[in-house]
Amino acid sequence: MTAPHGQASEVVSGMSAKLSNWIRTEEPDQTSASFPELFFDLVFVFALVQLSHTLAEDFSSAAAFESVLLVLAIWWVWINTTWVTNLLHTGREPVRLMLFSLMFGGVLMALALPEAFGEYGLMFALIYCAMQVGRSAFTVYAFRGVDDASCVTFVRITLWSLASAVLWLAGAMMELEARIVFWSLAVLVDYVSPAVRYAVPGLGKSPPETLDISGEHMAERCALFVIICLGETILTTGRNASEHMNSNTTFAVFCCAFLSTGFMWWIYFHHGQEKAADKAENTSRPESVAHNLFTYGHLPIIAGIILTAVGEDFSLSHAQEQGSLKDALAMLGGPALFLAGNIWVKLAAVRQIPVSHIAGIVLLVATTALIPFSATYVIQIAATIILLVVALWEYVALRRVSGATA
Repeated sequence: MTAPHGQASEVVSGMSAKLSNWIRTEEPDQTSASFPELFFDLVFVFALVQLSHTLAEDFSSAAAFESVLLVLAIWWVWINTTWVTNLLHTGREPVRLMLFSLMFGGVLMALALPEAFGEYGLMFALIYCAMQVGRSAFTVYAFRGVDDASCVTFVRITLWSLASAVLWLAGAMMELEARIVFWSLAVLVDYVSPAVRYAVPGLGKSPPETLDISGEHMAERCALFVIICLGETILTTGRNASEHMNSNTTFAVFCCAFLSTGFMWWIYFHHGQEKAADKAENTSRPESVAHNLFTYGHLPIIAGIILTAVGEDFSLSHAQEQGSLKDALAMLGGPALFLAGNIWVKLAAVRQIPVSHIAGIVLLVATTALIPFSATYVIQIAATIILLVVALWEYVALRRVSGATA
């Protein structure tokens, strides 16, 4: 026996109304980061600590490249989850359960990180793929019958995630060299997909500006993640300092490491983060701007902070030793990568090149000339002074501009 047409219509209408409650609105209480999202972010503190410890223990060229792939994977899980929670209401139980499931997967993925290119490769790949595909498939269901354009966009995203998953899983079953090749291709597939608007044969490309993005929410989420990374740097520095606090030199290096973190916070939050938030919120192309500012633009900022933490580990544990190129690449390369990411974000947000940041990168590169003649702690102090110069330079420049326009 079949239900009458009117009764069936009521069932479909009721289901659509229920699903529509999962979608975020522009109400103030839904544009701010929610407690479940902040809880989710805590998982990535563990993942970042795992990664920085692993890299500090082995900073060879091979280990560094492997770490790059892992940073890209961690960031991709986090930023894509942020896109989904930007669109869905985390106060709804099904969405919250999805987020908690991703948290559990994130913990397992973090546990596998140190041996992702060893015996836990398959575990890492399985968890990564399950998180990526499962989240996208859930979002397809959330938009089904509510927003057809967004639903089809996430169908495309799910298909791209499945294509990437084939490479991740295939690589996990191979030896180290082949695994690196396959996982590099998998990362390439992941990162290219938004740039080509998730083009799929038969479905075509996702139309531009399909997703109803809240720029304010996206900017806040990325800013909070930057704070998490900076906090992880302080935690790592404090732990290492407690193990090596046996001389005045170590204390001086610890102070420099702490100040470096403070200067990075100032460089990012004093001007760039606010302008990025304004740009994302007031643009007529929120989806495109969000990809440029946050999906891609914040990646070098996060990677730079992690690499800086590794460099500070080196400077604390080998303060009096002769400087080496390997250690200097972390101590100087981390701040340089961080400044490069800020150049990207600030250029995209205000269409002005921060000259202070370019000068800072030049000074950091020039500091490599000191490596053969200096102890490790000297390189760390130089990096801290350069970040201070950049922060003061930008502060004075902005004051002059605001005074001239007043």
